[in-house]
Amino acid sequence: MKFLPTPIAGLWQVQGSAQADARGSFMRLYCAEAFDAVMPGLCFVQSNLSITRRRGTVRGLHRLRPPAQEYKLVRCLRGRVFDVAADLRDGSPTYGCCFAVELHEQASLALLIPPGVAHGFQALSDDVQMLYQHSCAHDPALEDGVCHDDPQLTIRWPLPVTLLSPRDQQLRRLGTPQPALLP
Repeated sequence: MKFLPTPIAGLWQVQGSAQADARGSFMRLYCAEAFDAVMPGLCFVQSNLSITRRRGTVRGLHRLRPPAQEYKLVRCLRGRVFDVAADLRDGSPTYGCCFAVELHEQASLALLIPPGVAHGFQALSDDVQMLYQHSCAHDPALEDGVCHDDPQLTIRWPLPVTLLSPRDQQLRRLGTPQPALLP
């Protein structure tokens, strides 16, 4: 595994190495020893599979806000996506900056997303499957995110946005207050 830095601190592209022969291929998706080099002690406690039926659909941009310290490892298992990470960490020198990369089933590429950085994607094909690994359990009280079309983020989605969930349609814009934490 190779860890390729991005312009956003703590956001890594993770390049796997598939071994192929006449039978097919084999690729390690996660190795604690390899990940220790960039994030000592990182442990994933939850895995999720996201299935997106229609090309053009956007999911996100989502994150858990502090005090959550959620790392995500995301990988496309089927289809193609335009994957976006947006730095929403207060005080970060890259606050409001985005990094985008195409993930697809033929690539051995994943993204390791640090706490405070929002994640989303647009399906570039039908029937996309995304694997998410999370370093902490989901806490609905800490859900946060920003609109996919926030003008401060200047994301250029490759396709017209054809479908958003009701929740994603209600996400805030940068510069508007985060929802209050519940007691």
